Amino acid sequence: MRIVLDGMGGDNAPAEIVKGAVSAAEVIDDEILIVGDPTAIALELQKCNYTGSRIQIVPAHEVITMHDSPVKAIRGKKDSSLVVGLNMVKNGEGDMFVSAGNTGALVVGSRLLLGKIKGIERPALASIYPDMTGGDPVLLVDAGASSESKARNLLEYGLMGSIYAEKVWGREIPAVGLVNLGEEESKGSSVTKEAYKLLSESNLNFIGNVEGRDVPKGVCDVIVCDGFTGNVILKLTEGVSLSIFKLIKETLKSNVKAMVGGALVKSKLASLKDEFDYEEYGGAPILGVSGPVIKMHGSSTERAVRSAIIRGIPYAKENVVDIIRQEIKENK
Repeated sequence: MRIVLDGMGGDNAPAEIVKGAVSAAEVIDDEILIVGDPTAIALELQKCNYTGSRIQIVPAHEVITMHDSPVKAIRGKKDSSLVVGLNMVKNGEGDMFVSAGNTGALVVGSRLLLGKIKGIERPALASIYPDMTGGDPVLLVDAGASSESKARNLLEYGLMGSIYAEKVWGREIPAVGLVNLGEEESKGSSVTKEAYKLLSESNLNFIGNVEGRDVPKGVCDVIVCDGFTGNVILKLTEGVSLSIFKLIKETLKSNVKAMVGGALVKSKLASLKDEFDYEEYGGAPILGVSGPVIKMHGSSTERAVRSAIIRGIPYAKENVVDIIRQEIKENK
């Protein structure tokens, strides 16, 4: 398999991107094609003392920044690492595209260059969300691809998320929940009420509404919501978790007794911190486009890049895009 990696996307490109590629190449047999400034990427490979043959450089001389307008950037910067990489997947020169670049540009580019799966109105960003009770993580769909969604879109998110959870994570009959104001069917906006009805009538294992306080409890495998709500959930969780760990750290350093207690629970706290660490999970797939695309966090480091590559491989190898296409066709 050929993994196409955006070498210039994100806050830490190309150094951390290249390091992540080299780290991943040590444990996988697949080819990694890093797209971007060939001189800069070659220099980083040299710094890593990489002498293998499974990492190749694909030249691209423009960069889409975080401040660029998504549509203008896709149409105007055709020699950017993001556009070149997506076109490689489109033309069959790569099997999966991974990027830490501009989220809006990646979503728009995936829609314009790869195209949407027939029957999918709005692709969705599926982010991995930790189960704070210690269980397996869940999939949050949509995490920010579309700020507004219709009831039909929420049904599509549930279907695509369920397929991903089953085929990539190996979850049998994944449970799907809808984020809402309350558990009752009558709660919520007109959109969520209609979505509840559509999800209930589908073949999905729909468990009903999920309140905000239950989202972190891992009550289902797939959490469905519009992109505005999903993005707020993710960023609020990230902010709260960072604040809590900072408070714990400061408290454990407050006096000798606290420091002794901190030493005793250090390994447990480290394990707990991993549950909230996006770098542990790598990236989020963009579901609903005609090709496997993985979006990494903008500040991804070597560890996150490595995780995104390794954890993303089943998305392409299990032909999840084709399965979604067939399921949508059968449910129309």
